[in-house]
Amino acid sequence: MRVSALSFGASSLGGVFHGIREEEGIRAVHVAVDNGINFIDVSPYYGHLKAEQVLGKALREIPRDKYYLSTKVGRYGKDGVNTWDYSAERVTRSVYESMERLGIDYIDLINVHDIEFQAALPGGLQKVADETLPALVKLRDEGVVRHVGITDLQPENLQWVIDHVEPGTVESVLCFCHYSLNDDMLTDYLDYFEERGIGVINASPFSMGLLSSRGAPDWHPAPESLRNACKRAAEYCAAQGYPIEELAIQFAVSLSPRIATTLFSSASPANVLRSISYAEKPIDWQLVEKVKEIIGDQQRVRWKNS
Repeated sequence: MRVSALSFGASSLGGVFHGIREEEGIRAVHVAVDNGINFIDVSPYYGHLKAEQVLGKALREIPRDKYYLSTKVGRYGKDGVNTWDYSAERVTRSVYESMERLGIDYIDLINVHDIEFQAALPGGLQKVADETLPALVKLRDEGVVRHVGITDLQPENLQWVIDHVEPGTVESVLCFCHYSLNDDMLTDYLDYFEERGIGVINASPFSMGLLSSRGAPDWHPAPESLRNACKRAAEYCAAQGYPIEELAIQFAVSLSPRIATTLFSSASPANVLRSISYAEKPIDWQLVEKVKEIIGDQQRVRWKNS
């Protein structure tokens, strides 16, 4: 897959961050594709099926050869309760359920979603290697999916699974919040992925809202010290007339094509256009260094997935 450096994360279509107007969300997808974005990522977990349902409506009006579509298996939810099931039977069924909601007859990339949660379940990450991934590889062999990947917040989990499966099993990884202005840990793993021919997807250039003018949402799991450091950085950027969101997008795409694409999410057509325009402008590396200096010892401070 030859993907755009900036790509569309459809989590916002599920109202993950705040409520949306469905028509506006559908328009946001169309605006993204019309303006050069050709990779779209979603999951049945986002909005507890809603994101896939809304995205499916948007895709009805877009030719199938205009986009690559990624969705996920393993993490679900209903009535506000999160559930995890990485069994071969469940993930296989999940693929077909997603295709029905999305209105498509194949999936370009199927991902095992947030594998760290399986690490805490019976069988641990070994189950992903021994059961989950073989089930998806079978679907790949049958042409139901084109490519197979894994996702996680913790890059060391991605490496562990890759080390415990046959070469070629995992074709891509998706890691979030580890190539952004406050955390570039993903760069420690790029040589490893490249040596194995594994494509890298970066997600959340705003670090789940830490790198934003309005500040991190109340639910953000980052420690207060990191939240405060990012707030100071955002205030400094604002004083320079350079929104931190602009710098964050530019930094996130700066390693393309080593990092094949960076996912951002918005159900607003205007925000989609704004993000695309940010990515197309040259980055101010002096400002990047100043922001990193402000964040200081909070660089690479981690938190647990939730």
